[in-house]
Amino acid sequence: MLGALATGLLCASSAIAEPLTEKQSDAVDTYNTSRAQFEQVLRQRRTQIDSKQGLPNLPGQALYLARNTMMSAYKDLTDALPSRIGGPNKYGIPPAYFSADNEPLLDEYRRLFDLMQAPPANAQNSDTPFKDVADLGTAIARAKGLDAANAEAAGRISLGLFFAETNGNQNIGNARSNKYKGSLQTGVSEDRNGQRKWAAIRKSIAAFDPALIARDDREEARAGNLDRRYNHWTAVRHGLMNAHADIFPQVPAIVKTLPDPIDQMKLFELIQIIPSPTKSALASRDLAGYRVSDPKVMFYLRNNSMFTFGQADRAKTSATFREILDAMWLFNEKFERALAKFEEVRKQGKG
Repeated sequence: MLGALATGLLCASSAIAEPLTEKQSDAVDTYNTSRAQFEQVLRQRRTQIDSKQGLPNLPGQALYLARNTMMSAYKDLTDALPSRIGGPNKYGIPPAYFSADNEPLLDEYRRLFDLMQAPPANAQNSDTPFKDVADLGTAIARAKGLDAANAEAAGRISLGLFFAETNGNQNIGNARSNKYKGSLQTGVSEDRNGQRKWAAIRKSIAAFDPALIARDDREEARAGNLDRRYNHWTAVRHGLMNAHADIFPQVPAIVKTLPDPIDQMKLFELIQIIPSPTKSALASRDLAGYRVSDPKVMFYLRNNSMFTFGQADRAKTSATFREILDAMWLFNEKFERALAKFEEVRKQGKG
């Protein structure tokens, strides 16, 4: 199937009327090579899966890096040849970074990750996974002292985190990590820390939402000795309690500073990716203007698809939080779906 996509490769001799400079010609060649390599890695992994061959450790890493290399080469190409910037694509990726002709490649990329990250056989799914996330986030925020409107915002943000971490899929593994698992992608220590914090807040939630605590009791009994990261309910509650619940009291100020709901989701996702700098930015008087320059922090951002595509982006040695939020465009489509799903959950709750 992927071989048929080779027609999308750029051909300098037929597509460009004027002679190319050496830099432009190199950019074309590098992009063509990177695209072919991405196709090759996709094909190899598909063959391994379909023929039930054993997969390498972290089987998604090679796909992730090959995708990034292709997108990076395409950005260098469009920097050298701006006329190559095409129309919009269904993934909402800025056209300077991604050609709509490559949508089938990204479709296959996502299908392969879905297969490689499938939940284990003993995972305990929920029939209402999105409502669970919104309910838990809202209840935790209320227990942290937020009013109804701001608690609802916390529930909406929580649903965004679920989509950011797992694309809205329950109990998944992680094809790029042996550490992070489950519906909110936590490690063992984070899960245990979240469980401890949940135990401390549980009584206060019971006072205003006994139905939620009754559900919690049922899920605890159901989970038994299971790794709590593979029960959707317990994975979400522990993930939120571990990293985000202590930030929920700041939701009113965050909403005021960042009125765009997607920006709010991005900020809380940064709590997951670079927690200490994000907390420092929140404590500053200028959240959007707070600048990070630690090479380790920039590495973590690049490892999560920020400032990693093209030479100009990779040359950045520092960034403000406004620049970081703007660079999180690969999350936009996921957060837009989270917003739509949250509205569905709200309507169902009012029905």
